[in-house]
Amino acid sequence: MATIGPAVLTVNAGSSSLQLHLVRNGQVLRTEHSEKSPDPAGVERVVSEFLDAEPGCEPVAVGHRLVHGGDAVRRPTVVDDDVLAAVRGYADLAPLHVPPALALVEACRRLLPGIPHVLCPDTAFHAALPESAATYALPSEWRSRYGLRRYGFHGLSYSWSLGRAAELLGRPAGTLHLVLTHLGGGASVCAVREGRSVDTSMGFTPLEGVPMSKRSGSVDPGMLLWLLSDDRLSLEELRDGLEHRSGLLGLSDGRSGDTRDLVSAGDRASALALEVFAHRVSREIAAAATSLDRLDALVFTGEIGWDQPEVREAVCRRLGLLGVDPPARAAPGADPETDGAVSSPDAAVPVLVVRPREELQLARDTTAAIGWTSAEVSG
Repeated sequence: MATIGPAVLTVNAGSSSLQLHLVRNGQVLRTEHSEKSPDPAGVERVVSEFLDAEPGCEPVAVGHRLVHGGDAVRRPTVVDDDVLAAVRGYADLAPLHVPPALALVEACRRLLPGIPHVLCPDTAFHAALPESAATYALPSEWRSRYGLRRYGFHGLSYSWSLGRAAELLGRPAGTLHLVLTHLGGGASVCAVREGRSVDTSMGFTPLEGVPMSKRSGSVDPGMLLWLLSDDRLSLEELRDGLEHRSGLLGLSDGRSGDTRDLVSAGDRASALALEVFAHRVSREIAAAATSLDRLDALVFTGEIGWDQPEVREAVCRRLGLLGVDPPARAAPGADPETDGAVSSPDAAVPVLVVRPREELQLARDTTAAIGWTSAEVSG
């Protein structure tokens, strides 16, 4: 059997899922996606079996998606014990994502000790947010003591989408003014000015912003204080409700947190969930646009943004004031795997859809962090 050559293993741990990819020279050689994150004892076995299924292709590095690294990791960073210890100090800012990710990092380091492991934070894309966009209107002593600021998330997705949008528009990324929206189990909106994130809907944690599959998004903080007072809800009850029983799931009276189920359900609660979601996403898009001088394109990505035309249409229908028309087609072309425009050719503001490819961005950021070129990685 011919040797395939070295590759980068990318590890993407969600709150209740695991994605593994072997990427070589921008091509995915093997994929595994589980909707259940393995328990810590089983992680090494799962990763080992995944690698054994692609003989002749030894990974030369491992890239790990890290949702939130706080101030400890603000850019792709090679892992060592000190880095992991620093990240653990911020784990409670994204309790659904960071603990399983760190468990996977530790397991992969035991399994593959001789190669570099790189943490690629979703916050890196937003690390240079303007001070006006990053600062909360809170007492200065709180902000300085606890590091309270808006971090932003979905950075790997946005990095990839920005590059693909630039290719589709035939213009350098550094010249574009875009609004990007990542819609999936988690959802957010981002304004990009000349290749740089200048505003985003998620903040200190991935709970802020638009409603998500099971997460509430932004709600009145006064209401939360009221719920915590007079023994109405305990802190744990409030946390569980905001993170696991809100969003589309809560809006649909528990029917589903999946927009595909809600589109086909036909009942009033499901319809309301979709209406609230489209309203809030379009509202954030309009708000993000105020950070730009113009709108060169609106870009949808994420599982919903890429593959849910009903949601895209409902969002765009509310954005006529920005010059955005409802998409003229459900998919960008005959090939459903192709990125591209869903707006009419003469649209004032092109509407683009970009397939989420966090694994390719992870591989790219990993090799950049350790100073390798694509040629060196591809052998």
